[in-house]
Amino acid sequence: MLSKKEKSDKLFYAIGEVAKMFNVNTSLIRYWEKEFDIIKPQKNKKGNRLFTQSDINNFYIIYHLVKERGFTLQGAKEKLKQNKEDTINNIEIVKSLQKVKEFLLEMKKEL
Repeated sequence: MLSKKEKSDKLFYAIGEVAKMFNVNTSLIRYWEKEFDIIKPQKNKKGNRLFTQSDINNFYIIYHLVKERGFTLQGAKEKLKQNKEDTINNIEIVKSLQKVKEFLLEMKKEL
């Protein structure tokens, strides 16, 4: 889900890092973890959540549905149950279109 620039070689991300990626509070990350069964962080001996790249990708899907498209949490859950792949494809299309837009705006500046 994340572009190659956004991906790193890290295996696990702390909750603060995940919250920073999406510019949200850690409490929202914990809440989404409880609400969506596709988020399954591991916990270390201290009980700190450790999120994998797969969790990050799933957070991106949830963020897209809830924050960018305005779905309710229940609506987002239903959308993920109905057709998760369709949602992922839509996200990829939006990302591609945003890159094209950025490119065209750069070209406009140069003209």
